[in-house]
Amino acid sequence: MAAECSAFGDTRYVLAMSDFPTYLRKIADGKREVQRVPGTEYWLEDSGKILACVRLRYRLTAELEQEGGHIGYDVRPTMRRLGYGTQLLRLALPMLREQGIGRVRITCDEDNVGSAKIIERNGGVLSGSGVSRESGKTVRQYWIELN
Repeated sequence: MAAECSAFGDTRYVLAMSDFPTYLRKIADGKREVQRVPGTEYWLEDSGKILACVRLRYRLTAELEQEGGHIGYDVRPTMRRLGYGTQLLRLALPMLREQGIGRVRITCDEDNVGSAKIIERNGGVLSGSGVSRESGKTVRQYWIELN
């Protein structure tokens, strides 16, 4: 998955390709996330092949409320449009409920139509938009009620 994402221009998994043990330590130490908040990372795999990744954040900073939210996810580029993103988000929501989170913030880039559909299929209600500090793109902001 790391090599495939990199080939598609996504550099967030470069360390995983060059030094996987260090990559895993950074996840365990909570250092992979830019916003140092408590959270957990899960991988969706099938027969040893990683298909997707989801990162759960158990609290929000002001920055995460604007962009990033409680959940971030990636689906391997060649596995997109097969329902994995929708299922991954569906599986992640109860984990946040178990942490006492009743209202989940999730965001996606305005031009990421696939991600917007995933969020909306899982009960996401568009609440606003903002501009990404990183990319300068417009970011769609959603809330999902879990209660």
